[in-house]
Amino acid sequence: MTTPYWVQDAIFYQIFPDRFANGDPHNDPPNVQKWGAPPTIWGFQGGDLRGIIQHLDYLLGLGVNALYLNPIFAATSNHRYNISDYFSIDPKLGDLNDFRQLLDSLHRNNMRLVLDGVFNHCGRGFFAFVDVLENGFNSPYKDWFHISNFPLNAYGEGGDHNYSAWWEHRSLPKLNTGNVQVRNYIFDIARHWIELGADGWRLDVPNEINDDGFWEEFRQVVKSVNRDAYLVGEIWDVNPRWANDSHFDGLMNYPVRDALVPLLQGRENIEQFSNRLARVFKAYSRENLFAMYVPLSSHDTERIKTLLENDITKTKLAYQFIMAFPGAPAIYYGDEIGLEGGKDPDSRRAFPWRQGNWNSEMNQWLRRLISIRKRNPILRRGEFVQLKAEDNLYVFARVLGEETVLMALNACGEARHGAIPCGKARWQDGRIVQDLLDGKKYTVSNNKLKLDLPPWSGVWIG
Repeated sequence: MTTPYWVQDAIFYQIFPDRFANGDPHNDPPNVQKWGAPPTIWGFQGGDLRGIIQHLDYLLGLGVNALYLNPIFAATSNHRYNISDYFSIDPKLGDLNDFRQLLDSLHRNNMRLVLDGVFNHCGRGFFAFVDVLENGFNSPYKDWFHISNFPLNAYGEGGDHNYSAWWEHRSLPKLNTGNVQVRNYIFDIARHWIELGADGWRLDVPNEINDDGFWEEFRQVVKSVNRDAYLVGEIWDVNPRWANDSHFDGLMNYPVRDALVPLLQGRENIEQFSNRLARVFKAYSRENLFAMYVPLSSHDTERIKTLLENDITKTKLAYQFIMAFPGAPAIYYGDEIGLEGGKDPDSRRAFPWRQGNWNSEMNQWLRRLISIRKRNPILRRGEFVQLKAEDNLYVFARVLGEETVLMALNACGEARHGAIPCGKARWQDGRIVQDLLDGKKYTVSNNKLKLDLPPWSGVWIG
């Protein structure tokens, strides 16, 4: 198996398109909400592809080099997971020319674009489902879905729910991927957007497509167009079944977030944190582990700053950790300026473009972390070596050739002093090393490095 070479070097930025930037008011719906209004499950605020293009300088300045966009295809909702036309850009986001210009602008700046692939289910406006609604048992597309009887009860709350839908939501009819016509249709979609230049697919709820051979064939189709296209699956738990040469290059590595959050909330200790991470390392091959997408927030979760009770110190530490961890770290739009947000739909607030509303401390911190990560291949490609996990300290090294970068994390509200063993870090006595963030110098003595860490803090030393 060969995962795409570029993923280890990627720093992702996830955009919920309706809420990032409104670049073309002419494509807004007539009932568009005011930008920054409290997010709802039905309201549109006007974000579009042109808005992303117009703020590319901001993204380049931040330092990210890969975008993951929530669905951009024609749909009736602001989240667009109920797609009606997989071959068309939603008119409220722009058109194919806007998509082509976005791709061209990204690629000219050495950035990648990953699209959201929703292939387990569609929307009620999808042409095949509309045909079944109109023609019932006589529809040529009735076998594209899982239907128990006719006519379909597609609207309202009462009556027989007589077709399969995602989590029983009637607006999201489940596709029958066991049907060869459906499979070929989906494979045509996958091929089409990769041929247009997209750099990969993030696959929505792929574990709910039960036919194992489906994803192997999907992978072959995509890789036949671009062998370096990235396939990342939305799998929430530690499950090596999904990361291999018949499924995905990497997964959304939520288990890393699930280890960090309770640690920084004070609900779990360093030993539990270490054990959670050990499960991740044990489950996956190095190649797949280094091709993981590592999020702290997403459209499906509370924002990391909100989860950490708006504690900027802990939020900074969480990002410092994932920026030194194997895989591709991901920023959910707005996290870098301290945007808050509870559960969906509150996690999908509009980006506040007035800098007076930004947390500049968080913004500058992430810019520094990204810059250092990009300058140091070791933070992206170095082997992971755990050095210490006790007394509220978690320490690991990234080792590449003769070079080493050490990260130490103090996960408590008190200062911690630690003597870190340096044998596995390949540092000899007398070696002088320094903090990559503030330049402070240290000397290795008696095969150990002595550190003093303030509460809820971390260091990168190399």
